[in-house]
Amino acid sequence: MYTKSFEIRWSDLDANRHLANSSYQNFMSHTRMAFLVENGFSQQELVKHNLGPIVFYEHIFYFKELKPEDHVSVSLELKGLSEDGMFFQFEHNIYNQKGENCARCEMMGSWLDLSSRQLTALPEHLLKPLEHLTKTEDYRILTKEDTRKYGVKPKHLNV
Repeated sequence: MYTKSFEIRWSDLDANRHLANSSYQNFMSHTRMAFLVENGFSQQELVKHNLGPIVFYEHIFYFKELKPEDHVSVSLELKGLSEDGMFFQFEHNIYNQKGENCARCEMMGSWLDLSSRQLTALPEHLLKPLEHLTKTEDYRILTKEDTRKYGVKPKHLNV
């Protein structure tokens, strides 16, 4: 399982003197990007293929607060992947120094062609590292329909 460790900084805290919601998201995002960079998704490679990762949603479940004296370890596992790599779903677990599971996050994303601004599949050589990432017990092959499984649609103001 891929993991990344973090020290909690003063700027990571909120008014209640525990880890701020945005810090959980930053730690998870950093973990994802570190995995990707270590597995061939360098900025140079992304530019070469005109790719950018996008997030559809992040659902975070909090179990135990993290305080300034804690050390954090964030895991990354593959929860789902489409056959062409266009859609991916990751699961993060956040642990304190005792190994207690303090939070869990499910996130789903895709790849954007930065010229056409359309979703796009991954080149085969970039799909391979994702396929070899540790999978969750409930891993599944994703389809476009999975991206709308919650049925949430925009509600525009009168424009």
